[in-house]
Amino acid sequence: MTHLGRLCAVVAVVAACVMPVEAHETRPGFLELREQRPGTYDFLWKKPSGGEIEIFIAPVMPAECRLQTANQQALTPGALVVRGLLSCPGGIQGRTIVIQGLESTITDVIVRVHHKDGRLESHLLKPTNPSVTLGAATSAWQRAGSYVRLGVEHILLGIDHLLFVLGLLLIVGDRWMLLKTITAFTVAHSLTLAIATLGYASAPLPPLNAAIALSILFLGPEIVRRWRGESSLTIRHPWVVAFAFGLLHGFGFASGLTTMGLPKAEIPLALLLFNVGVEIGQLGFVALILGLERAFRALEIRWPQLVELLPGYAVGSLGAYWTIQRTLLLIGDLR
Repeated sequence: MTHLGRLCAVVAVVAACVMPVEAHETRPGFLELREQRPGTYDFLWKKPSGGEIEIFIAPVMPAECRLQTANQQALTPGALVVRGLLSCPGGIQGRTIVIQGLESTITDVIVRVHHKDGRLESHLLKPTNPSVTLGAATSAWQRAGSYVRLGVEHILLGIDHLLFVLGLLLIVGDRWMLLKTITAFTVAHSLTLAIATLGYASAPLPPLNAAIALSILFLGPEIVRRWRGESSLTIRHPWVVAFAFGLLHGFGFASGLTTMGLPKAEIPLALLLFNVGVEIGQLGFVALILGLERAFRALEIRWPQLVELLPGYAVGSLGAYWTIQRTLLLIGDLR
């Protein structure tokens, strides 16, 4: 077994211990306030729903403000939508909004305020910083950075996506084929990310998550075949499999944007920047694995015999676990 195979085994086992369930709970929430007249704002709140774990978060408005949301709630695919009217005498500038429960999740919330005078401010709230004091307008660069950061976090916290890439690294035999395979995966998920975000197609989350888990399970036996010196379509042409399953993973990436209800004029830029963030995270992960593999080879580190047996079985076992888990969740939703 190569140093890369041994290293991937360790990463796969660590992945299993760190985050076995919360692979897709990084979809962001979205809160928008649009000032209609001084001190009065249209209120829009979108909370992600329909994932493997229900996310319990809610915005808490300043004490001086009054929010009316009677009969304004709706459940849409992937999100709970609440609309209403927020009254804040003297305006909302200098007041603090808190996203209750955010600190107990691994998701983010985008808070956006459209002021009557044309100012636009946008803030990305995180579990470590679930509140914001409103006031100053934010620049286009700051808003762009939020989308890029969302993309990076979406793949780095989406352990199933990374495990699929890890499985590809175990199958691919040389650097040129690795480049082709990663490029094929990138092109495929970029296509479906764009299609889903622009509204041309969609995939319900429960069956999509089960299919993504199945793609990981599929790689397990292929890794074992490669160890045995056998051949298959996946081993001969891994880029074909990467492209096919990349189409599925693209719909998974799209869940980070489609629930937000972005203004139509902003969707193309948000899509581009989010995808850039996804690619930065993905390439960073591949570079980290390859860099560690080269370092371990140079140091001539010897691995325990147990580690020799782990890579394919770790990928296959996690894929099987997620497939069974998500299929049961899907069956439960259908009842």
